[in-house]
Amino acid sequence: MDWARDLPTWSLPELSKRVVCGPHRWHVQITGTGPDLLLLPGAGASTHTWRELIPALAATHRVIAIDLPGQGFTQSPNASRSGLEETVEDLTALARAEGWSPAAMIGHSAGAAIALCLSHTLDVPKLVGINPALDNFDGVAGWLFPILAKLLAANPFTANVFTFGASPARARRLIEGTGSTIGEDALAFYTRLTADRNHVNGALQMMAHWSLDDLLDALPQITAQVLFLTGENDKAVPPEVAGRAAERLANATVRTLPGLGHLAHEEDPARVLSEITPFLAT
Repeated sequence: MDWARDLPTWSLPELSKRVVCGPHRWHVQITGTGPDLLLLPGAGASTHTWRELIPALAATHRVIAIDLPGQGFTQSPNASRSGLEETVEDLTALARAEGWSPAAMIGHSAGAAIALCLSHTLDVPKLVGINPALDNFDGVAGWLFPILAKLLAANPFTANVFTFGASPARARRLIEGTGSTIGEDALAFYTRLTADRNHVNGALQMMAHWSLDDLLDALPQITAQVLFLTGENDKAVPPEVAGRAAERLANATVRTLPGLGHLAHEEDPARVLSEITPFLAT
């Protein structure tokens, strides 16, 4: 995404700033006062995914929303820094350089996996995972998908193929395939993201370098208080994934959100806030 061209018409642009740390030029949105609250989007999303939650959360916290490496407005020249381990290392360095001390984190999908890892490196006592992507693919997909992702990411023309013909109709099909139904304003953000070659390439690089093996092995050692919110209709990450992970965590609760899909926090932000707010306040 182009900073000068696209940011003025993005969500909450008045909160945006650039932070250079490590190999990345991070896009960060900050607002509110109080304990630090870090927001981490899923793969293929950006800070826009939190636009309905940020004003309410900023009433009690200093909210810090971040675009992941190579995605949204965060520029990353190094594709090898897109994996889970590297992303956690770079976010830890960013937080320490900026003096952030998160009292809590909220992560969506793959962002929940990042949050679980950061709960150790940044000593964060609470985290919320919305439809947390905490399981590897089963069977043939377990070895085939990473290989395909690496091949796609290695091809410089792949992102062009994905972005060719981007349209609201195509974006809607992608979103509805996750079990969610969102409004036209929300759809417009995803249409713009799927049309941006750099963003799509960043998401592909993340998938190509992603591995949950070490995190899944370490789940029993994570002591943070965890709340998982799962959309009953999530077709991208089955709700039972959160249940299996919660059983291996020392202090985790799972709450199901009836009628909602993978983008539950965009479909019904009030419902999601009704779960998050008391959890953060206790």
